Amino acid sequence: MKSATYLKRVAIGLTGAVLLGTLLVGCNNDNLNVTRTQQNGQRTSEPLVEGQNKESSTAVSIDSINEQPSTVYYEIFVRSFYDTNGDGIGDLRGVIEKLDYLNDGDPSTTDDLGVGGIWLMPIQPSPSYHGYDVSDYRSVNSEYGTMEDMATLIDEAHKRGIKVIMDLVVNHTSNEHPWFKDAAEGKHSPYRDWYVWAEDQNRDLSGVSAASGASPWNELKDTHYLGTFWDGMPDLNFDNAVVRTEMKDIGQYWLKLGLDGFRLDAAKHIFEDLVSDKNKETEAKNIAWWQEFRSSMNEINPDAYIVGEVWENSVASVAPYLDKAFDSGFNFSLAESIISSVTSERDNNMIFTLERTYKLFNAKSEGQFVDAIFLSNHDQNRVMSQLDSNMDHAKMAASILLTLPGNPFIYYGEEIGMLGMKPDEQIREPMSWYEEGVEGKGQTTWEESIYNVGEHTPNVELQISEKDSLLAHYREWVRWRNEIVALHDGDIQYYDTGNAQIISYTRRTLSDEVLIVHNLSDQVQRVTLDRRVEHKYTEILRATDKNTEINLNSLLISPYSSVILK
Repeated sequence: MKSATYLKRVAIGLTGAVLLGTLLVGCNNDNLNVTRTQQNGQRTSEPLVEGQNKESSTAVSIDSINEQPSTVYYEIFVRSFYDTNGDGIGDLRGVIEKLDYLNDGDPSTTDDLGVGGIWLMPIQPSPSYHGYDVSDYRSVNSEYGTMEDMATLIDEAHKRGIKVIMDLVVNHTSNEHPWFKDAAEGKHSPYRDWYVWAEDQNRDLSGVSAASGASPWNELKDTHYLGTFWDGMPDLNFDNAVVRTEMKDIGQYWLKLGLDGFRLDAAKHIFEDLVSDKNKETEAKNIAWWQEFRSSMNEINPDAYIVGEVWENSVASVAPYLDKAFDSGFNFSLAESIISSVTSERDNNMIFTLERTYKLFNAKSEGQFVDAIFLSNHDQNRVMSQLDSNMDHAKMAASILLTLPGNPFIYYGEEIGMLGMKPDEQIREPMSWYEEGVEGKGQTTWEESIYNVGEHTPNVELQISEKDSLLAHYREWVRWRNEIVALHDGDIQYYDTGNAQIISYTRRTLSDEVLIVHNLSDQVQRVTLDRRVEHKYTEILRATDKNTEINLNSLLISPYSSVILK
């Protein structure tokens, strides 16, 4: 189903039923909220400040290696990104023009972000600003450009080594889609059964949408149709085989144009229970559909990257979708854990939990999954707002994100610290390219900025030349990730230092191994490395602060800094 990587993973990472059983023994319900107490019988939480020397480090023994070859992705809302025709609305030509900002294709340069992929939020025609209610699946929003522009974007991205995936919204269409307009005319319509009509199917007008928390039934011409998000997004009827065939054809259509994969919106809502989103029968139907979809995409490109939005904090709810359906499911619980750890400046057992989560994911996917990790996205308050504009915390969150396994996703503007809080329009504000008052070429103006205004507005123009800017920090970490094999492709193992203000872990491939140590605090920390392991990690490969020192097995790490040891 995938590339040759699969065979290597199966050979080197046997994590089937035995590991799953081991994992479940240590799980606390669905969210794997395992504490360090369960691992070593006690938790040492006193910080090791400068001058202390406590030999309590413990490295976890190596049992298997499950590599996750990775790509750093950049999420783009085209409308807000870059405008080339002066109408205030971003466009595909704008994305093309800014590809060199993302990756110029030359690994030796340091003035690009260095990402290996972009995720385009919906680009198809839609009556809304956001595009998640599609009115034509085989075209491009005219405000964004043409199909020729899309083909050029894919081609230019590939020249630079950048993959292109896009949002594919199949749970529902727009109520302005020709299919729905025809279906609304009555039972005689050939598209009537493409949607769910209560009266046609003798459905009770009851239940609550798991997506919106409100009634999913919407009245139209004395009948009621299912729209679990809102009345402008009528749900398609996936019990209809013709609908399933059409959606598979649409996916194949875009892959044939050269697209490298999809982000699948609302993946767990294809079939709705209307009583509970925990119904196992409904979940099984959803998974079966996505397996059918995946199999169809394999006919065109078996290496197409498919990442699903299964918005769950329970890893046990995400894992089944990794069985011959998705390569990745967005790791929402991990995003919360990263932000929680950097704001509290305390280790919250994130890595200990993550390592065990991956055993479950590996068991479900036969070692084929790649995690999809992020800090925030277009549906959440921007990470810099969640961090109360604390630059030390923002840099630490980025350092953690970019040293973990899987495909990290960076939401546009996150790399410069853009702000934004709900409602949605205000977390999707125009990308800040220029300083306040500068009407530079390409700046989008479709929406008035509420958060990213004023004298201290984060912007690319200012940060691009600042050595210590957040943008420079992101560039540096992405470059390091691309340069260090274990950081790019390795699996992860928890490394306990006994210091609650340190997060540390190893990243390993068959050929390379490194130790990452993050100091979450505002104090210098002294960490004693375990003398009992074969690899003592005596060499500093990379460090975010030049004052970081290592002497024998003693690491002195500066406040709010990170180090990679070999």
